[in-house]
Amino acid sequence: MALITSKQMFEKAISSNYAIGAFNVNNMEIIQGIVEAAKEENSPLILQVSAGARKYAKPIYLVKLVEAAMDDSGLDIVLHLDHGEDFEICKKCVDDGFTSVMIDGSKHSFNENIELTKRVVDYAHSKGVVVEAELGKLAGVEDDVNVNAKDATYTDPDQAAEFVEKTGVDSLAIAIGTSHGAYKFKGEPKLDFQRLKKISELMPDTPLVLHGASTVLPQFVEMCNKYGGKIPGAQGVPEEMLREAAKYNICKINIDTDLRLAMTASIRNNFAENPSEFDPRKYLGPARSAIKEMVQHKIKTVLGSSHKR
Repeated sequence: MALITSKQMFEKAISSNYAIGAFNVNNMEIIQGIVEAAKEENSPLILQVSAGARKYAKPIYLVKLVEAAMDDSGLDIVLHLDHGEDFEICKKCVDDGFTSVMIDGSKHSFNENIELTKRVVDYAHSKGVVVEAELGKLAGVEDDVNVNAKDATYTDPDQAAEFVEKTGVDSLAIAIGTSHGAYKFKGEPKLDFQRLKKISELMPDTPLVLHGASTVLPQFVEMCNKYGGKIPGAQGVPEEMLREAAKYNICKINIDTDLRLAMTASIRNNFAENPSEFDPRKYLGPARSAIKEMVQHKIKTVLGSSHKR
C-alpha cells in the first residue's frame, strides 16, 4: 500500500465510464468510515483536505491519520489538497507528502488563472505530484469557498481546451450547474449536459471533476430535522445525473456535504435517544458507521467504482 497519484485511476475511469469518489476528511472517525467502505467495496479512493480541514485539524494530523488508515487497510490512497488558494499552500502540501493538489484560480482572470496554474503544475510535476485546476465558478458556500449565485459562471468549452493545453494540468474541475453546500437547487435540479459533452469532445483524454456533487440524501436531512436540526428544503444533485456525467469524462466526484449530514444526523439521533450519554465513543462510533454505509452506497450506486481497484 502507498500514497499514490490519481493518474492511472483516472485513465481506467475514463475508459470504463465510472467515477471515483473524492471524500473530504476532517477527523479520525470520518477517515475510518470512508476507508472501511472503500476496502469492503475494493474501490479506488481519494481523500481530500480543504482549507477548513487544515485550520481545524492541522495538516500534520490529517496526513498521519491517512497514513495510518492506509497501513491498516492495505489500500493505495490518493491524498489531495482541495481548493488550494495560492501557489504557497500548494507547494507546502506537495512538500508535506500530498500526491495531488488543486490550485483554484477561478477567482482570477482567465490569463491570470493560466499563469498561476502553470506555476503550480511546473513545481508539482517536478516532484511527481498531479494537479487539478478549476475553470468557471461554482455557486454556494462550503468551508472557505463562498460564491454568490450572481457571480457563478459556467465553464466555456473552448476556454477549457485552451486552458489545459497552456497549463499542462492533469485534471480540470468544471462548472455545469453543481454548487457547494446543502442547497444546490432552488427549483428543479438541472445540469448542463450539452456543455459537458462539448468539453469532453474537445478534450477526450482529460479527466474532468465535479465539485459540489453531494446528493444530499433525504433520509439524513429528515433525521437532522427530526432531532432538532434546521435545514429545511436542502436539495442535492440527483444520483442519476451523476451516473450520466460519468459517461463524459467525469472521473472525480467530490463529496463533502453528504459526509457532514450522515455524521450529524447520527449524532443528533443518538443525543435525542440517549440524553444521559456523554461518552464521545458512544455517539462518534455510530456516526462513523453511518458514514461507512453512506460511502458504500455512493461507491456502488452513484460512482460505479466498486471492485475497480
